[in-house]
Amino acid sequence: MRLINRKPSRITAFALGAAPFVAVIVAYAVASHYRRLDNPADKLLPSLPDMASAFGRMAFTPDRRSGDLLLWMDTLDSLERLAAGMGISILLALSLGILIGFIPHVRASMAPFVATFSLIPPITVLPILFIIFGLGELSKVMLIVVGTAPVMIRSVAQAVMELPRELIIKAETLGASVWQMMMRVVLPQILPKLITAIRLGLVPAWIFLISAEAIASTSGLGYRIFLVRRYLAMDVILPYVIWITLLAFILDRLLLLASRKAFPWHHMQGESL
Repeated sequence: MRLINRKPSRITAFALGAAPFVAVIVAYAVASHYRRLDNPADKLLPSLPDMASAFGRMAFTPDRRSGDLLLWMDTLDSLERLAAGMGISILLALSLGILIGFIPHVRASMAPFVATFSLIPPITVLPILFIIFGLGELSKVMLIVVGTAPVMIRSVAQAVMELPRELIIKAETLGASVWQMMMRVVLPQILPKLITAIRLGLVPAWIFLISAEAIASTSGLGYRIFLVRRYLAMDVILPYVIWITLLAFILDRLLLLASRKAFPWHHMQGESL
């Protein structure tokens, strides 16, 4: 049997998936060990126990000034901003994406504008957002929207345009109105694609969120990373980066699980990453 036709068992797949992570951890531990042999006070590659200690301190030891558990406070603030920005982007993707993909006149009017707007690097408009919306929460949320909504709108519109024409013709034959076709034919078909668009949109959303928090914020995961960098506190920075990655991974897996549970027919043709 050829290699492309051989699938690993569940245990083998788990071991193969864990191997790169273990290799990275071992490589880091070795590099940190040898670097600290020359300089025990080295801050560039802190040891694994030092990072675990710093993570525990940020998570379970109240801050001396505020009394807050900084890790959880930063996480809550960042997730609130992320949820607000992605929520607005989802609403825009659903409404505009369906209209652009389903109604030719709207597509002719809005598609070129959305396509052009999606090419603007969102970081470049960050100063404009700060000027218009101030340095508060709204500017951070809007940066996420600017960075994710146009791409998600295009993804949803493309999914609508790829729907089998036979479905629309049958609905028209049965006398369905445009609104009924959008709600009963188009929307159920493109919801799995919307979840995929959300999963892909979360990647730039995290980037824009961390960037905004680093520039103008007094809380959040990005703010904490850029606050402690002046002290070269890699024992805090690296655990925070790992924590952000873990949060992003959990959100991605939850969305994939929700899609599989709600739309099993969409995942019957093959595995989803």
